[in-house]
Amino acid sequence: MPFWSKDLWDAKGKHCYVTGGSSGLGLALATILASRGAHVSIVARGQQRLEEAVKQIEACTCAWIINHFSADLRTAAGANAALDAISEAHGGRSPDALFLCAGVATPRFFVESTQDDLTKGMDLGYWTEAWTAWAVTRRMVEQGRKGKIVFIASTLGYMSFLGWSSYSPARHAVRGLADTLRSELLLYDIAVHLFCPNTMSTPGYVEENRTKPHITSIIEEGDSPVTPQQAAIALLQGVADGHTHISGDMITELFRAATRGSAPSHNFIYDCCLDAIAFIATPVWRSMTDSKIRAHRSEHDRYLREQGIRK
Repeated sequence: MPFWSKDLWDAKGKHCYVTGGSSGLGLALATILASRGAHVSIVARGQQRLEEAVKQIEACTCAWIINHFSADLRTAAGANAALDAISEAHGGRSPDALFLCAGVATPRFFVESTQDDLTKGMDLGYWTEAWTAWAVTRRMVEQGRKGKIVFIASTLGYMSFLGWSSYSPARHAVRGLADTLRSELLLYDIAVHLFCPNTMSTPGYVEENRTKPHITSIIEEGDSPVTPQQAAIALLQGVADGHTHISGDMITELFRAATRGSAPSHNFIYDCCLDAIAFIATPVWRSMTDSKIRAHRSEHDRYLREQGIRK
């Protein structure tokens, strides 16, 4: 994208649908959108947290339509039911913008993961976004409405390492869907964006640290979590700037530029500079990470025996 190209998207007066809107990034995003004059609908599974979130969002404005609905978005039926519910206050019209923030991570070693762990990883990390995007896209096309769909992945949608076998594949799948729909939805003038944030200090982050392997924490040393508000501001700035892939920190920017595939660049010169840096930095990071993992073998062997995985 040329230096001067700007999409300049403005949320004011638009109906913005935020999944996972009861906490973390979703709640921060919904609050900021409401403060900027958007009508906001949030969907999540927990009714009590939804009601508490609505109070927080309503404190930012009293003039706009704030709606909420409790649903499990892991199925097509759940996604359609949620869409019907949040569209009712808007005459059945599809949202103007969709932000897919629902998701959860449960890091652990692949060999100790259960069938349920791996299935839930895809259900919560991919299908909650895919089914909602499917439902909203069909409604937009049926009604002939333009709009925006913003997928949320992670830095781990560009790369991955030990501990993230139930999470990173879903993030890569989300990226694949976003890149596919960016192309296909040009037919309908529906814009598609992908936001890949780094670590955020959310309730989910606290939970993921309960199962995170020690070696994964060692690899992540020096990774400073951002607040959900910081991530939400970076996301909205990227959308306003018309960027297809959006990141919130320089490390993710390097991986974005180095692995962007068919996605449009931010601008040619900027991404070429990042490519050059990543060409040197990525092999160094990979070598250091692999060395840490090899040094962890004896500790890992003890862990496997304690867990009864290795005899």
